Amino acid sequence: MRKRDLIIEFLQLMFRKGKKAAPRFELGIKDLQSSALPLGHAASKEFLSPLADRISDHAENLLFLSNGHGEDLIALQILEVLHDYSATLSLQILPLVGEGKVFSSAVEQGWLKRVGPSMRLPSGGFSNQSLGGLFRDLAVGLLQLSLKQLHFVRGKGMSERTVIFAVGDLFPLFLAWTSGASFAFLGTPKSDYTWRSGPGHSFSDLYHGFKGSEWDPWEYALMRSSRCKFVAVRDLLTARGLRRQGVVVKAPGNPMMDGLQTLILPNQLQDFRRLILLCGSRAPEAQENFERLLSAAELVQTKCPILIFVALGSDPSVDQIEHLLLKMGYEKGSFGVDEIRANSLWCKGLFNILVGKGEFSRWASWAEVGLATAGTATEQLVGLGIPALSLPGQGPQFKRSFAIRQSRMLGGAVHVCKSPEALASRLAFFLSHEAIRQNLGLLGARRMGPPGASYALAHLIMKFLLGDA
Repeated sequence: MRKRDLIIEFLQLMFRKGKKAAPRFELGIKDLQSSALPLGHAASKEFLSPLADRISDHAENLLFLSNGHGEDLIALQILEVLHDYSATLSLQILPLVGEGKVFSSAVEQGWLKRVGPSMRLPSGGFSNQSLGGLFRDLAVGLLQLSLKQLHFVRGKGMSERTVIFAVGDLFPLFLAWTSGASFAFLGTPKSDYTWRSGPGHSFSDLYHGFKGSEWDPWEYALMRSSRCKFVAVRDLLTARGLRRQGVVVKAPGNPMMDGLQTLILPNQLQDFRRLILLCGSRAPEAQENFERLLSAAELVQTKCPILIFVALGSDPSVDQIEHLLLKMGYEKGSFGVDEIRANSLWCKGLFNILVGKGEFSRWASWAEVGLATAGTATEQLVGLGIPALSLPGQGPQFKRSFAIRQSRMLGGAVHVCKSPEALASRLAFFLSHEAIRQNLGLLGARRMGPPGASYALAHLIMKFLLGDA
């Protein structure tokens, strides 16, 4: 398929989506044309195979830097595409926050090498959102870890044929810049929708409005480096803001939406009202959030049986969640667990809880509403067209400020609740109004964008390695 055909297909897709839910901010045709890249089904072997054939003659090491759990997942999606199309490419990953457990399978298979110093931090990498979290991280060696990572990346950049792809925010971008090597950057956490949506009267809104971008001057100064071969961001609105600062930037889409499934609802679940509970992945905060979210859901007055999918990631463990369910008066059941691929089923009155490790992708599309105190998983859920309710806690990850920012970025498809009672009331309202759920879901899906960005980014990286970027 020619590039012109791709652009036409992409514009038609945007037009169709626009008829369903009108955009809050108009984007010019120039924005769409300058960022047109293979998306969805268009990101096929037609684009990657010729580049992969040429890359086989090269011996560069491609070092990924990822700065958090969500960034790890995004990096893995892109790495898997690169490996599929060029098995000879030397792929390395340095997880800057945590131990990078999501890469374990790829490392065991031998096609990905985990390198450099890493450490599990008490704050889970959210020391910038909590002074207490920062002090705890410093106490266990955050500063020393950062210096070691800086030294390691500089060594890789100076002594080997290494190019760097940084995923995240300022820290991986800074490390890539200090390496002395050529690099590219995917800015995942920031979107101009966070300050262009909503009331717009807070200090942060005024500050971002003054800059014209949620990214800060020191960040786009690094992005303008002659060694930075390309910058990619999650949406066209954010890309437009950076272009005004002189950054050459692309908006290939949001890799968060790749790898998710939309499955037919099993017959045995048809008679249930279905929720999915996403408590986050940072202990002990995640366990506290799980208990608060479930307790709030139990306040809903209903005559219909409710099924809650508890989709767990690397943490907390199934045992930890089951211990909390026992504490909250639930009893273990067995019906239908094997067919749904859950670890266990728990029951109390009209409430039925399915606990599953690594089943988010399978379960997410079956839910009607999400109950969430998570970052990436919440965005993915909303991207599938399912609205969510959040109940901020003490943090350090999911505080009220984070929840409000997330809600604004997703166009209100995540509703921030002030109390368990408010969550129960809003949940009952959502369950009773399908049209409102659908409208919010459409808006959230539009903000997140369609799948296919991992292929587009792999295409850019291959061109980067060949000196074509």
